[in-house]
Amino acid sequence: RSGACEDIQAAFFHYSRTRSGDVAKDLLWGFHGYLTTDAYIGYEKVEDIKRNLCWSHCRRYYIESIPLDNQGKEIPGSKGAEGREFINLLFKVEKEIKDLPYEEKKQKRQDASRPILDAFWSWVEETAALSTTNEKLTTALGYSKNQRKYLETFLEDGRLPISNNLCEANIKPFATAKRAWLFADTPKGATANAVLYTLVESARANALDVYGYLKYILESMPNNDYLNHPEILDKYLPWSKELPEECRLIHKHKKCLKK
Repeated sequence: RSGACEDIQAAFFHYSRTRSGDVAKDLLWGFHGYLTTDAYIGYEKVEDIKRNLCWSHCRRYYIESIPLDNQGKEIPGSKGAEGREFINLLFKVEKEIKDLPYEEKKQKRQDASRPILDAFWSWVEETAALSTTNEKLTTALGYSKNQRKYLETFLEDGRLPISNNLCEANIKPFATAKRAWLFADTPKGATANAVLYTLVESARANALDVYGYLKYILESMPNNDYLNHPEILDKYLPWSKELPEECRLIHKHKKCLKK
């Protein structure tokens, strides 16, 4: 998924038979920049990138470590809740500065987020030194300590997100509808599904009416010699300025208002 700061908004789904780091390396070959992900170690094989880890993933570990009572409610005063609160403060800062220019956002993070991080890392060290039978808390603390370097990357550039939520939002519709993908039980079927969702989620990212967009390209493309002139495809891409208004949600909304 391209970053929110990028001019081109696109999502790309790729099918692979394995989770080998070589897949990530080949897929991202030629890319130079920041890569925002979870802590999957396979991304270490990708060359010439800087990893920016997701704080939502880190927070999830602390949430899972919070003990619950018989009614499923959190038991007050847990260390897991303390860890979550530190991370919630980071997200609160992000909410307050989300509309600032990128350079100003970077400075605000140094002013507001840096002290929170310093306090959090001190808390992690102190808490990790305590004896506990809560294995999930131990996992959360270990994750934080092991990934500290990459969890702090977001401080380097105001364009960087604090989480991978933008990409996760693109994945969620596919994951929740997976029972409908029974036809994708072969590599070819899974590849076809990846192509379809690349188009669908990229269309959504560019505020297109998905049905209208797919209808347009299916009706228009067979009449063009794009196989011999692939540059023709540029005007059909979801971020193309040449797409007709009928493909855009704004047009659809205005039409509905007129009625």
